[in-house]
Amino acid sequence: MIAIANTQHNEYGGNATMSTSIYIPDAPTVPRSERVKSAFVETIVGRRGGLRSILAEVEAVAPTNATVLITGETGTGKEVIARAIHELSPRRSRNLVKVNCAAMPAGLLESELFGHERGAFTGAVNSHVGRFALADRGTLFLDEIGDMPLELQPKLLRRTTRVDVRVVAATNRDLRQMVRDGEFREDLYYRLNIFPVSLPPLRERKVDIPEFVRYFIEQFATSMDKIIDTISEETMRAIVRHSWPGNIRELQNYVARAVILSNDGVFEPAPLEKHEPAPMEIANPTLEDKVRREILAACQRANWKLGGPRGAAARLGLKRTTLFYKMKRMGIAPPEDHWHD
Repeated sequence: MIAIANTQHNEYGGNATMSTSIYIPDAPTVPRSERVKSAFVETIVGRRGGLRSILAEVEAVAPTNATVLITGETGTGKEVIARAIHELSPRRSRNLVKVNCAAMPAGLLESELFGHERGAFTGAVNSHVGRFALADRGTLFLDEIGDMPLELQPKLLRRTTRVDVRVVAATNRDLRQMVRDGEFREDLYYRLNIFPVSLPPLRERKVDIPEFVRYFIEQFATSMDKIIDTISEETMRAIVRHSWPGNIRELQNYVARAVILSNDGVFEPAPLEKHEPAPMEIANPTLEDKVRREILAACQRANWKLGGPRGAAARLGLKRTTLFYKMKRMGIAPPEDHWHD
C-alpha cells in the first residue's frame, strides 16, 4: 500500500443498530464551501508524480456524498486513497468500515454486509450487526468489489436496511469488461462509478520511487533497531529501473528484506526478483481473444482445477458451470491428465 506516516486507525467499531434501506447517495450533496482540509493527505508518500492530480480529485470529491470507484493494479494504494477520502470528508469522526469482497463466500459475505438475527439460519446462534450498520453516518469501503459474487450484487442494490452510508469501492479488475461479459451487473457498475479514480502503477511513477525507498528504509530500520543512512546511487538507479509488477507493496517487501541484510549503516540491496517479459499482445484482439486468454491463464494457474475456492472459476469470479460453458463454447480443453471437474 502507499506508505503513510500515521498508520494508526480504527477500522470499525462502536455501537450500531439495525433500522430498515441502504442509502447510497447518487450525487454530491455537500456544498463545496464546506470542504474540510486534513493533514492526512500530507502524510502520503509519493506525491510528486501522477498522484498529485489524483489527490486533487480526492480533495474535490471527499467532502461530498458521491460514491467513488477506485481502480488500479494490486499494490497501488487503493485502500490509502479510500482512507484519504474518508479523512477529508465530514464523516471522518465516524467509522470507516472495510469489507474484502473476495475473502468470503456469498452467504457469509451477505451476512457480513447486512447482519442477521439469531436463528435466521442454521448455526446463527447470536445476532450479528452487519458492516452497513457499523458504517452508519460513516464510510463503507468495499474492497475487491469485482470479486463480489454475481448472485449477491442485486441484494447490494435492493436490500432494505436504512442506514446513511457513503460507499467507496475498489477493484483491480476491469468492471466494464466484466459487464460486457455478463460477470458484473451493469446497474451496480453505474451506481458505483459516479466518481472514478484510477491509480497508476509504480512503473509509471518512477520519480516517486526514491522517496518510497527512503521512507521504507527509515520505517524498517527503526522497527529493527538499526541505523541506515547510506544508499549508493548505483543501488537507487537499479531500484528505479526495476519494473515492480507488484507495485508499492512489492517495493515495500523488497526494502524490508534489504534492511534485514544491511549492517554498518549502509543499505545492502537484496537481489531484485527477475520477471519474465509479458507475452506479446495480439494486435487489436477481439473480445473473445481476450476472454480466451484470461480463461487459459486462470486454468493454468489453478492446475486446471475448475471448482473450489482456489479453482479457475473462483479466480475468474465465475460459477463453475458458467466457466465450463465458456470453455466448451471456445473449445478450451485441459490436457488429458488434468481433468479435475
